[in-house]
Amino acid sequence: MNDKNILELFKKGQREKAFSKLYSLYPKIEALILSKGGQKQDASDVFQEALIILNRNLEKSDFKLTSSFYTYLYSVSRFIWKDTQNKITKDSLQNLNALELEQAQSVLEEQKYQHAERAFLELGERCQQLLQLFYNKAMSFKEIAHVMQFKSEKIAKNQKYKCLTKAKDIYKTNQSLQS
Repeated sequence: MNDKNILELFKKGQREKAFSKLYSLYPKIEALILSKGGQKQDASDVFQEALIILNRNLEKSDFKLTSSFYTYLYSVSRFIWKDTQNKITKDSLQNLNALELEQAQSVLEEQKYQHAERAFLELGERCQQLLQLFYNKAMSFKEIAHVMQFKSEKIAKNQKYKCLTKAKDIYKTNQSLQS
């Protein structure tokens, strides 16, 4: 059944029939929630809440559905899930005692370290080598230029800057993908 037919059922007051048609979209919403770390029960709760929001909006005289029901429910469900995760995170942090807080901070630091390490490993060999010579071996740009066969220390310094910028970009991209 297409969106127009479902919308028509709502207008005719046949909400139960309309909602039963919308339940065909549930597997897609469930897949979304499961892919974001949720459980099947979470997916069910989120979908129910999205349907309630849809119902409330459909009762408003000025509401216009500007997308498909799937797109609408997907977007609302994604927002609800993200909001739920944020509340859980905030509530969890408020309930931690000092030891748990220290452990949580350690875990977060380790995750940041792993993201940075992943970003470093995604750099090319030359960038990796240059950054290791500078940070691990504490070589001067003059020494780095000689070892890496750059024409001058200014080029070595410029290359270090480019490598760091690239590493930061990779780090930010990886973090945004995790979110």
